Amino acid sequence: MIEDPHTSEDGHAAKGGRPREAAIDTAIILAARRRLVVDGYSKMTLGDIAADAGVTRPTLYRRWPGKFELVVDALDFGFRAQRDTYPTYELDELPALEALTEAVRRVDPAYFNPDAIILMGNFIGETHRTPGLMEIMREHAIEPRVTLVERVIENLRDRGEVRADVDVHMIASLCFGAFFGAYMRLDTDREELTARIVASIWPAIRADGQQ
Repeated sequence: MIEDPHTSEDGHAAKGGRPREAAIDTAIILAARRRLVVDGYSKMTLGDIAADAGVTRPTLYRRWPGKFELVVDALDFGFRAQRDTYPTYELDELPALEALTEAVRRVDPAYFNPDAIILMGNFIGETHRTPGLMEIMREHAIEPRVTLVERVIENLRDRGEVRADVDVHMIASLCFGAFFGAYMRLDTDREELTARIVASIWPAIRADGQQ
């Protein structure tokens, strides 16, 4: 069991305790992310998450008042962890095909978490029971990735390397959706898939004279 520095032996917050430890937060969030994949939002419980994380229920409840709030942080944790793995170069400075390929690679839901598509599917299944989950998923897990593809295409358009009339929003959505289609069709080679998506999209959006 991970000890909470806020907690005394009788389970109450200790006076003058140190700030809550990041290791405890991370253990809980990782346990929540796993339960979201295995059980789905409706079936997962804070008790199971606490047990998986090796903490007490009071430790968990002092950090998150309910599982919805915990899920918000769990999704944000995933995107921040993914962002920390990005190469340090600026996409705007890369040649057109390299910039687009890297942006499409990052929109892959499984870039950081191999189970991300399952997790997103579970959230879609909760649309009627907990409609707020879809909005949270859009805000924390989808839009930051898809917006990056849009920004790269807009930059290439400004550089004259992409056609001026391209529907940037739709192209970015198609790139994102291609990973789900590939998952459904058991096309699992992620690196090859990124290259194939770009090879299919680029001829349709490149400006005249671009290779």
